Amino acid sequence: MRGSFTNSRFALTLRRWRGRFGISAPRVTVRTHLPWYWWTLSVVALLAIALASAAWIYDAGRRFAGFDRSETEREIDTLHGRTAELEKELARLRSLADVSDSKLQIELTTQQQLTRQVEVLENENAQLKEDLSVFENLALAQGQEGSVSINRLRVEPEAAGAANQYRYHMLVAMQGGRKELEFKGNLQLMLSLQQESKSVMMLLPLPTDQNLQQYSINFKHFRRLDGTFRIPPGSRIKSVEVRLMQGGALKASKSVTL
Repeated sequence: MRGSFTNSRFALTLRRWRGRFGISAPRVTVRTHLPWYWWTLSVVALLAIALASAAWIYDAGRRFAGFDRSETEREIDTLHGRTAELEKELARLRSLADVSDSKLQIELTTQQQLTRQVEVLENENAQLKEDLSVFENLALAQGQEGSVSINRLRVEPEAAGAANQYRYHMLVAMQGGRKELEFKGNLQLMLSLQQESKSVMMLLPLPTDQNLQQYSINFKHFRRLDGTFRIPPGSRIKSVEVRLMQGGALKASKSVTL
């Protein structure tokens, strides 16, 4: 009877429970419970330490390899400063270049003006030489007393913008040295024109010409004559004959071909 109780299920369960609370009970470790935020803070601190260690190791490795971050930063600052100085120098040089360009433009303009003045003076000098040559020829001429001559006749187109308009230049002179000699007459221009396939003669001044005064001539000894005339549109001038008329009589004439 006793043996059956000892081996019964109840007896086995009782012995198992007694073994949990006696001398033969298993060891139990008692741990203190920490809140979750302390665990989180610990993990963050460990990560920060790990990152700092990694950065230090990385920086130490670069220094060991010859790359110093502080030295690089100092070099970058030096380069920034040098760049700023170069930009200032560039701005100064640009300002000097602008001033030099302005001076150069002024000098070029002055040179062009002087060149034009020299050309004008050379033309005037050449004209005076031609006039002197004409006067010398007139002085040596053995023409009739009071006769008139036309010298240095030129006919040329006007500048651009004055279509079909021409300008003439000439020097008229009278033979003889008497002061009472005087020429009073008028100027005529006989134009030979080409209009399409026809040749046309045109006598100036026209009766309707509004500038008749330029064709009235009055001079003693000599006079330089300048004037303009216009031809019909679509015409081409071939030659010009200049006539000096006095009292309806022809005193002198000269022709030029264009």
